[in-house]
Amino acid sequence: MAKGMRPVLALTSALAAGAVASAACGWWLVAGYFAIKPQYNAASSFSEGRAAVQVGDPPGKWGFIDKTGAVVVPPQFLSAGDFSGGLAPVQVGERAESKWGFINTTGRVVIQAQFSFADNFSDGLAAFQSGDDANAKWGFVNTAGTIVIAPSFDMVDRFSDGLAPVRVGDEATGKWGFIDKTGKVVIAPQFLSVSSFHDGLAAARVGDTAKGNWGFINPTGEVVIQPQYQGAGTFNEGLAPVHVGDDKTGKSGYIDPTGRIVLAPQYDYADPFSDGVATVRVGDGKTGKWGFIDKTGKLVIAAQFDARDVIAKGFREGLALVRVGDYESGKWGYFAK
Repeated sequence: MAKGMRPVLALTSALAAGAVASAACGWWLVAGYFAIKPQYNAASSFSEGRAAVQVGDPPGKWGFIDKTGAVVVPPQFLSAGDFSGGLAPVQVGERAESKWGFINTTGRVVIQAQFSFADNFSDGLAAFQSGDDANAKWGFVNTAGTIVIAPSFDMVDRFSDGLAPVRVGDEATGKWGFIDKTGKVVIAPQFLSVSSFHDGLAAARVGDTAKGNWGFINPTGEVVIQPQYQGAGTFNEGLAPVHVGDDKTGKSGYIDPTGRIVLAPQYDYADPFSDGVATVRVGDGKTGKWGFIDKTGKLVIAAQFDARDVIAKGFREGLALVRVGDYESGKWGYFAK
């Protein structure tokens, strides 16, 4: 049994009796249960009914499970991403000479391993890296394996709402803008950092690296919510998380697309909503715990987890990827509402 696992199972088993737990921040219903118990050293969220999991101590191999926990693609890859459009990126070969390609849901390679790195498909395109880290450039490939946007950007993010963030220049001095699916720049690189577009809005940071603030832009690049936050996430299900104040003493809350505060900044960290709930942290980054709130701000799943999926950050297809235990010895499993 993973370190720290027993208290969580005790809490979740109490659900059957309708138990209610209390904490300094208020009262909440202890809800949910582990659909797949914490047992993996690393894992990803579910997508299209499958999730990538690492089996064995690092560097263990990656394969895919279904929602019952059954292995559907045997562990055989150095790393793996999520399925989208029936395809998932995987890393194959010896580590020093490894390449990324794409498999289908049966595990068969359908786009040959040829990229230095490949991301999940989104809006029918997947970002890939060509070249080593020092000289790497990023482009996009379609589901047929055809390169549709040549590797020419210094960094990119996934397509969403028909646009993808791209960075021109290095990490220290480069600027972010957006391209369309033809590779045409439609919002000139001008921001310190950006998020992908969701619900017609993207978070964008302006100013210098020390004091820059976050606001939101529309698909034409027009600022529609003024830069005023010290942190911001993507809009999803009509709300976006924003952080007010510094990392040490600031708090996170949620705004609507007009910029109106819907949930006052009260959480130590907050993620976008997914499946009607959002992951929030109660406590600092070292000792704080993660739980889930609903759109009224009520903590509906107790803050009990040591980490959540740093990419998906919430429920996907009815399950949330969470870790129980510390970074070195903790295990990942899948929690259900």
